[in-house]
Amino acid sequence: MAGQEGGAPQDDCLFCKIVAGQVPATIVRETETTVAFRDINPQAPTHVLVIPKAHYRDAAALAAGAPQLAADVLAETQAVADDEKLESYRIVFNTGSGAGQTVWHAHAHILGGRGLEWPPG
Repeated sequence: MAGQEGGAPQDDCLFCKIVAGQVPATIVRETETTVAFRDINPQAPTHVLVIPKAHYRDAAALAAGAPQLAADVLAETQAVADDEKLESYRIVFNTGSGAGQTVWHAHAHILGGRGLEWPPG
C-alpha cells in the first residue's frame, strides 16, 4: 500500500499506471485532472471508476489534501452519469480495507443501470 501523499505518482499503484498509459483501461472520459474508466469487475450494468490523476491514498486523503481535486472527481461522476444516460445511480468511495478498498488510490465508483438495494452489502 502506498503511504505517500501529496499527489506524486506511485510506482506500485495500478491507477497511477492507468493514468500514465502503462496499463490499458477502457477510458470513457478524461479531463485535465481526472480519468474515468470502466471497472474490470462490474457490479452493475454501468460501473465506471472516476479517479484523480494525482495520487491520494483514499477519499479522506484526497478531501484533506486537495479539496478542489475532490470536487473535480465528484463533478466528473455527474458527467459520466449524463454520458451513460443514468437517471439513477450510486456513487461509492470505499475508504480503508474494512470498507472494501483494494486499490490505494482515491476513486469513486459510479453504479447504475439496475435497481440498487439499500442498505448496500
